[in-house]
Amino acid sequence: MKENVLLNKTEEELWIIYKKTKDPKIREHLIKQYAPLVKYVAGKVAMGKPGNIEYDDLVGFGVFGLIDAIEKFDPDKNVKFKTYAVTRIRGSIYDELRAIDWIPRSIRKTMKEVETAINKIEGQTGKVATDQEIANELGVDIREFYSLLTKISGTSLISLSDTWYSGDDNDKIAIIDTIESPSNMNPDVSVERDAVRDIIAKAIEELPDKEKKVLVLYYYEELTLKEIGEVLDVTESRVSQLHTKAIIRMKAKVAEIKEGIY
Repeated sequence: MKENVLLNKTEEELWIIYKKTKDPKIREHLIKQYAPLVKYVAGKVAMGKPGNIEYDDLVGFGVFGLIDAIEKFDPDKNVKFKTYAVTRIRGSIYDELRAIDWIPRSIRKTMKEVETAINKIEGQTGKVATDQEIANELGVDIREFYSLLTKISGTSLISLSDTWYSGDDNDKIAIIDTIESPSNMNPDVSVERDAVRDIIAKAIEELPDKEKKVLVLYYYEELTLKEIGEVLDVTESRVSQLHTKAIIRMKAKVAEIKEGIY
């Protein structure tokens, strides 16, 4: 199929033809058309990552996700391709990051210690753990606690992509998908998947107000950390700390809620 013919087709028509024919020309056209989406997602993931993670590498990882999205997208379902592709692209990037295990063990250990401290405090008090309480439980002063949050801030997005339930390749859910598109669920999802979504939604609802706002502004409104700081009247580094705390607190809450249910 010639390129000028492709340009005369609507996007809907192209998807219908590609689904039937798997025409490589259409596939190439779609890859070129949605290539900027890969760069957009890679840019979002790159924010806060250490210097050894190259943006170009993230783009390369994301291209595999875009190709996978094109192959598996079903135009008959009531989901926009961009929404579907973003999840696949981001998932492909995170899969590669996990495969190369770029997070130092010391950072993983610190994140787990903070998560355990939050779980312990909130389990004992029944209230949201304050920064000072968490610092006390960790045996550090408040400044050192904030320094720890800054050190692990670059890992919070990878943790946000963790899969909480997985049936087959197309039946898994991550916290990040719950935050970003809570109303875009396929009605055919399993009961177990719905249950996990409810667990994550409950964990989000129980977050402190400012941490919840950071998640909403970052993932829904797609503001930068600097822009969020202007909205909340705090520094960019403080927004990064709030984001990190929100993710660790959510991981702790999800684990607690799942344990109570199962």
